[in-house]
Amino acid sequence: MPRALAWLLDFFIRAALLVVLMIVLAPLGRVGWAGVLLAWFFLEWLFPAWCEAYWHGQTPGKRSLGIAVLNDDGTPVRWPAALARNLLRAVDFLPFGYGFGLAAMLVNRDFKRLGDLAANTLVAYRDAAPRGFMIPPAAPLAPAQPLSVPEQRAILDFAERVPGLTAARAEELAALTRPLVGPGAGAAERLVRIANFLVGRR
Repeated sequence: MPRALAWLLDFFIRAALLVVLMIVLAPLGRVGWAGVLLAWFFLEWLFPAWCEAYWHGQTPGKRSLGIAVLNDDGTPVRWPAALARNLLRAVDFLPFGYGFGLAAMLVNRDFKRLGDLAANTLVAYRDAAPRGFMIPPAAPLAPAQPLSVPEQRAILDFAERVPGLTAARAEELAALTRPLVGPGAGAAERLVRIANFLVGRR
């Protein structure tokens, strides 16, 4: 049902755009109608593929329903696969009303239509991105030794999560970096200060 509703919403969007173009271009005579036909071809066959390739696997309809097209291995879909799966909608539609496409989805455990089978893609629910944490502002402190990229990432991740930790737990975790933050209390605070230095705060 979400795929059907997404397709229906995309259809109405394309139809509305085409009607607007017809109103604008029709007075130009044959040249205008030629433009309308070219626009119809683009909106019907290329626009959905373009959206999926450059808009995180989503057309406007898919985005509103929280679904997206991905490659079978979970990686973002690219232009060749997006184009292939959209051009094969012509086959999915046969003999009428997306008959072949619906039959293919019903017998496939991943609910793939023929275009998805040919392009090695699937449609999945896309979770909303989790709200990120912010590194608490603090006086920047330069690290006492050079840090590798993974070490910098670990410090930044820790600083982002400090607001959600108890003071005791934050100190316990920060104590694991004693060679960096030095002895004594306040290890978590010093680690947060180093994180502020790493993100460029002055």
